[in-house]
Amino acid sequence: MSPSPDAADEGSSHLREESGEIERVQAGIAQALLERHYSQASIFAIRLSIEEAIMNGFQHGNRADPNKRVEVRWFIDRTIARFHVIDEGEGFDPTVVPDPTLDENLEIPSGRGLMLIRAYMSEARYHGLGNHLEMSFRKPVSP
Repeated sequence: MSPSPDAADEGSSHLREESGEIERVQAGIAQALLERHYSQASIFAIRLSIEEAIMNGFQHGNRADPNKRVEVRWFIDRTIARFHVIDEGEGFDPTVVPDPTLDENLEIPSGRGLMLIRAYMSEARYHGLGNHLEMSFRKPVSP
């Protein structure tokens, strides 16, 4: 029996940089979104944003240290999906990341993940040192 779309899904996971572990969390989140009638386009946008945030946490935050983890927490109901992605790194200042859409930065690979997250999610903000990203996606209201 599948859960009621009115019931919220929430959980957390402390991930190692292993594709199977990351995929398992993403698949569970995608299933929770599907059960709450999020569109395929919304699920794609959320899943891509989560992947970018997790990979940024491992690569930039944890500096690819295999002993460090990235925590992912989620809350999903039928109107909003909220995520926290927290790495064990020293943090950073997101305001100094170069804008990848400016001509002078087109050759610089930095900042593309943040740009995608900001484009796809309803809200994205960093807490504390910059190693805690909170993202939310508000489901569009059906007519």
